[in-house]
Amino acid sequence: WVEDNTICAAPVSQRYKFKTSTTVPKLGCMIVGLGGNNGSTVVAGTIANREGITWRTKDGIQTPNYWGSVTQATTLKLGTDAEGKDVYIPFNQILPMVNPNDIVFGGWDINNANLAEAMERAEVLDYDLQRQLVPFMKSIVPLPSIYIPDFIAANQSERANNVILNKTKHQLIEHIRNDIRNFKSQNQLDKVIVMWSANTERFSDVVEGVNDTSDNLLASIKREEEEISPSTLFAVASILEGSTYINGSPQNTFVPGVIELAMKNDVRIAGDDFKSGQTKMKSVMVDWLISAGLKPVSIVSYNHLGNNDGKNLSAPSQFRSKEISKSNVVDDMVESNKILYKENEHPDHVVVIKYVPYVADSKRAMDEYVSEIFMNGKNTIVMHNTCEDSLLASPIILDLVILAELCERIQFRKCDENEAGVSLEGTETFENLHPVMSILSYLLKAPLVPRGTPIVNALMKQRACLENVFKACVGLPAENHMLLEQKLLSRGEERNVQGKVKSVLSEKKLGTVQEAMGTNYIQ
Repeated sequence: WVEDNTICAAPVSQRYKFKTSTTVPKLGCMIVGLGGNNGSTVVAGTIANREGITWRTKDGIQTPNYWGSVTQATTLKLGTDAEGKDVYIPFNQILPMVNPNDIVFGGWDINNANLAEAMERAEVLDYDLQRQLVPFMKSIVPLPSIYIPDFIAANQSERANNVILNKTKHQLIEHIRNDIRNFKSQNQLDKVIVMWSANTERFSDVVEGVNDTSDNLLASIKREEEEISPSTLFAVASILEGSTYINGSPQNTFVPGVIELAMKNDVRIAGDDFKSGQTKMKSVMVDWLISAGLKPVSIVSYNHLGNNDGKNLSAPSQFRSKEISKSNVVDDMVESNKILYKENEHPDHVVVIKYVPYVADSKRAMDEYVSEIFMNGKNTIVMHNTCEDSLLASPIILDLVILAELCERIQFRKCDENEAGVSLEGTETFENLHPVMSILSYLLKAPLVPRGTPIVNALMKQRACLENVFKACVGLPAENHMLLEQKLLSRGEERNVQGKVKSVLSEKKLGTVQEAMGTNYIQ
């Protein structure tokens, strides 16, 4: 609070209890855009890992992995041991999580190519791997999808040969709901998560009386309002089926009416836009520069890519959606430092995306960061980043699905000030995590957060949120990096003595501590 133009602060303590179901369900993931580069690559990658397929390249024999996945390829600090050394465990061992090899995939696409054909068309994976995957992939055929030409680039019309025809928007929702039910039943699944990985749409106008509330949105769908996008129809269908919905593209699928509908039905939603390459780097760079007391004044980001995503983004309306999601990533970091930036002052920030068919899925990203430094000096950092787009996005898709499912099993509540001990099982009322899963911000360019809560884009803060919430679920404290136990003089002397003892005992092979150090060192 502020008193006499002075900011005052006081410590506040709040205790929470967490309850997490440890039952791992049989999980299905339905991807909108299943036949795209991301969809075909993530399915191919999980099959290769599940079946242990190896393949030969000019570099030799290759083995499948999940590099790039937070849940499968990173570790989490559990604490410190008796000697003060950090102890790490695989991230996916902190709580029971779905194994990506066990996820059942399905979904929709406006193109009818089976996944073997889609994989070949994508030109992402090595030929020898593709050859071995064909028997597993050719039987997976996308379901017909919703196609409304106004929302995506005109150049996508040539792919649209697998669309749901002659249905109203209300009927389209019922069609998608039936697809979800059938997929769940046919594969004997406990849960289904729906993921949008299809084309970037243009932004939808938020119109009072149309999509501003859940009731208005549902009524607008029945009366065929034009401003209801395909991604919003999928989101509504998913929410009404009780399935978590994740938006992996930058458009504003989550208009206010969709968010309210999710909250009313207590169904999880997350978005927007997979964070895989340039934006992830930017959230690190700007956080570092501002934290170092340097003032970024110009950020220019250029991309060119040749996959179908790039082709769709070559249309101005679709590019605008991507530009917004990429540009907002520095806002919270700038606003955190009023020493460097005056009120309403921001760096110049420009994003350019060009379609270059030859480079296919191998996206090029070039960034220039210009910062003001000491005594009116200037510092310029230029970066070039070659992003294998779908190979970076696919592990993120898996993480989003796995972590979203885990978040469905986490409940918590506030403890009363004088509450003691753990009460009897079944007598406490716990709440689910908020339907808007801001906890997944680490994986998304433009994080969706509950209304009235701050947006955090700084990458390490987002990662710390994931780690600390999951540690709280098992009763471990949040990581604070203070290491106070290492900063006491007495602790330092003790560790120094222990180190000398070990060193001398090892080198001189003396039998006792007293022989090594003399009795003056032993208390």
